[in-house]
Amino acid sequence: MYRVPLRALRSLALATAVALGVAACASSSAVPSGPAEADKVLLDRGNEALAAKKWSSARQYFSKLLEGYPQSQYRADAKLGVGDTYLGENNSASYVYAINEYREFLSFYPTNPRADYAQYQLGIVHLKQMLSPQRDQTETKEAVHEFQVFLERYPDSALLPQAKERLREARDRLSDGELQVGTFYLRIGLYSSAVPRFRALLEADPEYTRRDALYFHLADTLEKGSKPIEALPYYERLVREFERSEFLDEARRRIDLLKPKTPAEP
Repeated sequence: MYRVPLRALRSLALATAVALGVAACASSSAVPSGPAEADKVLLDRGNEALAAKKWSSARQYFSKLLEGYPQSQYRADAKLGVGDTYLGENNSASYVYAINEYREFLSFYPTNPRADYAQYQLGIVHLKQMLSPQRDQTETKEAVHEFQVFLERYPDSALLPQAKERLREARDRLSDGELQVGTFYLRIGLYSSAVPRFRALLEADPEYTRRDALYFHLADTLEKGSKPIEALPYYERLVREFERSEFLDEARRRIDLLKPKTPAEP
């Protein structure tokens, strides 16, 4: 019976060991080599799933990081990521969880460079829940509050322009509701109730986006309430401040009717 030489067996064993070593090196490049790398991989994969709107998968990656790496430098980002997954799910239950995550972030990491983002997202959660102007405005008021806090705390944030836009959107929703109440009073002839409503709105929100309608309806109410002299300045403000408005032509006509005529020279 033929026997394999001892030297050949040793050569075969050495070749096998080298091959296994190469395979081990190749496989080690595909997975994290240690905890310091693993947490970053979890964060990256969570962010990839978040960008793909795979909310549950993203949350699992972020949660594994938070639970498994208490000393990780990426915990704050993972915490925000969890909040973003709940916000992305876009339903009343998930909004509650999103608010909790962002508030906890601000409590745990008040000086973190991304604290402004957490505060901004708090406003967005409430903004997404705003109802139409004639319905309950609790969420709208909460949105106004959160964006006002943002402006006070983070005046140098890169998110400032967006926060101002969202704040204006929320304030407009509140003002739309007040305008609708005033126009209802005007329509049914309760001029004494409509005028203070319009004036209070103008004082409370002088930058109201649709104040052209406010000017016109206030002037119209005053005119119909036998106060044409008080009505004229509001028609004039409408014409002066707005280049485009559905009320412009009628406002100009009313001005011509109400403005005192200069006597013709002899």
